[in-house]
Amino acid sequence: MTDTSRDAAALLRDFVNTLDVETGVDEIETPGRLAAWLRDNGLVASGSAGTATGDDLGLARDLREGLRAAMHDHHGPSDPSGPRFPPGLEGALTALPLRITLTGGPPRLVPLGSADVREGLARVAAATMDAVADGTWARLKVCQESTCRWAFLDTSKNRSRAWCSMRVCGNRTKTRAYRARLRAPEPADRANDQPAGEH
Repeated sequence: MTDTSRDAAALLRDFVNTLDVETGVDEIETPGRLAAWLRDNGLVASGSAGTATGDDLGLARDLREGLRAAMHDHHGPSDPSGPRFPPGLEGALTALPLRITLTGGPPRLVPLGSADVREGLARVAAATMDAVADGTWARLKVCQESTCRWAFLDTSKNRSRAWCSMRVCGNRTKTRAYRARLRAPEPADRANDQPAGEH
């Protein structure tokens, strides 16, 4: 039995965080580990996700990095044309067995019920629409610290949180910026460095 009641934002956050960008540790680095993660998170019935393939793994990675790019964009678009999604994202979304249903509540996306790895990944993709519906999608972000990129839910009142942890990544970013300012020459110093007659 799959867990269809799982919190959408938590599912999306946890799926993106299967890759720890800082350490390189990937919880779904093999087809077998992808199948186990989907099973352990209630996204496929126990025993039905044992046949993941390399193609399934590639699809999962494209979906994961596409979600990370979208969450990064929730800080405010860095590119006026929109977020830069990985090239495989649209193909991954097209390959997932999803349909719209009007029964059992408001219209929503649901897996087609193929009871395999792709059904589990379809549940992850469908969670984006559930998060939009419950208002948490825009609050899903990734840490602005370039070495981190950990996904988190921004619960701040003004939705301005930039880091997964102020104590760790926030301080790391601020310390780096402070040191850069210390190394930068003052404008007066630059003027004094110019040869005579060039003022």
